[in-house]
Amino acid sequence: MSIASNLARVHDEIGNACARAHRAPHTVALMAVSKVQPAEALLEAFEAGQRLFGENRVQEWQTKRTSLPDFLAPAQIHLIGPLQNNKTAKAAEIFDAVDTLDSLKTAERLNAAAQSLNKTLRVLIEVKLSHEDTKHGLAPAELTALLTALQPLLHLEVRGLMTVPPFADDPETARPYFQHLRRLRDEHIALCPTLTDLSMGMSNDFAVAIEEGSTTVRIGTAIFGKRTYA
Repeated sequence: MSIASNLARVHDEIGNACARAHRAPHTVALMAVSKVQPAEALLEAFEAGQRLFGENRVQEWQTKRTSLPDFLAPAQIHLIGPLQNNKTAKAAEIFDAVDTLDSLKTAERLNAAAQSLNKTLRVLIEVKLSHEDTKHGLAPAELTALLTALQPLLHLEVRGLMTVPPFADDPETARPYFQHLRRLRDEHIALCPTLTDLSMGMSNDFAVAIEEGSTTVRIGTAIFGKRTYA
């Protein structure tokens, strides 16, 4: 199967999930997770109409983007992996958004970098709802304090929340995590009116995420197949 046909199938599946959830398909954005895929795969997806991509590492995207043609400029590239503080300046420069913000220190560094670039950087706050050591993010109890502290940082636009639930073969096991993230968004939107987005749901559980209010699903394997390099 080609990447173009995979994209078409995923769009159909998103449409079916939206129909079951009584939602319009345009309310759910498809992010193609192109991390650890070669630049050629990203280009193929772009030529098939895909415009939103997720990359995991600053250095990987910095290298990959140099081999892509200039006409990819309309593509939106989001950082969806952990961000080290020493990479914040480069992240602010080469990404359209950072979806894994989880500390005030990182936010302050991103804000300063964005200010120097004369841009406003969109961010999502990653919330850790799983007890797994491999997962990253802010503790839910710390969300109010962080949102309050972010208000003076005028070069960041806080667009919403992101989470990664524990992987399981049964997608229903992810539902409580998606419900929790939605509640956190709803509880804090008065404090931060731009906090509208919910980035949740991947190849194995995105239909459940859509039922629970996801506005962005992050799909890698179902579009690109198995990862080609680490």
